[in-house]
Amino acid sequence: MPTTPLLMGVVNVTPDSFSDGGRWLEPAAAVAHGRELLADGADILDIGGESTRPGATRPLVTEELGRVIPVITALAAEGAVVSVDTMRAEVAAAALAAGATIVNDVSGGLADPGILEVVAASGATYVAMHWRAHADHMRDFAVYDGPGGVVQAVRDELAARVKAILAAGVAPERIVLDPGLGFAKRAEHNWGLLRELDAIQGLGHPLLVGASRKSFLGSLLADGGTARPVDGREHANTALTVHLAQRGVWGLRVHDVRAASDALRVVEQLRDQG
Repeated sequence: MPTTPLLMGVVNVTPDSFSDGGRWLEPAAAVAHGRELLADGADILDIGGESTRPGATRPLVTEELGRVIPVITALAAEGAVVSVDTMRAEVAAAALAAGATIVNDVSGGLADPGILEVVAASGATYVAMHWRAHADHMRDFAVYDGPGGVVQAVRDELAARVKAILAAGVAPERIVLDPGLGFAKRAEHNWGLLRELDAIQGLGHPLLVGASRKSFLGSLLADGGTARPVDGREHANTALTVHLAQRGVWGLRVHDVRAASDALRVVEQLRDQG
């Protein structure tokens, strides 16, 4: 029987994230938001200082460090389980030293291979997402014309990353995989992956899925040809929360923790009574 997924609450310490850019840029605001997410039921706080929305440009390393380290330090000191959302080895090392215990790397070690050595030496959990290119040109790589389409391509490319991660010395039980919804993927690719998650789960590692507020939900809910705005996608994401809980995923990366937590309580109640 599937276990209830962990809820990873998103804390974007950035000026330009697609869902809430700038709202939590100041450290005090980000820390307060993290506390709110914990109160709403978050199991993990995912602190990120680099926007990966399509077309985004990268901040300097010093900018990213200045955004996330004060927030991680404060929340970890209060007992929160903290994940750092970064592709950089230097930021990962500083975040782990500040109290983070999970490295959520959307590039799966491709952007900065040194991040694997940092994780291996730390004992941290490592989330490796399927990724093909940085945000400013990832749309150019949303092509999956080979046999098996997007599902086979993502499975094979994640399998290759697992091999590299293990070779770097990361223990297999500390590896979590993420199919990378929205990263170098069009709407039909995201739906295909969600329908066939078993193929990715077949790699033998827990799955983290981040669908919250993404554009493929906005396209699905389009009104008169105009995609539903970000703040109008939460009901659809709640439906996905229930579906993914039933599929046995390890974790869900969400913005509205309260809505996801309420949905999981319904799933648990029905499961317990069954």
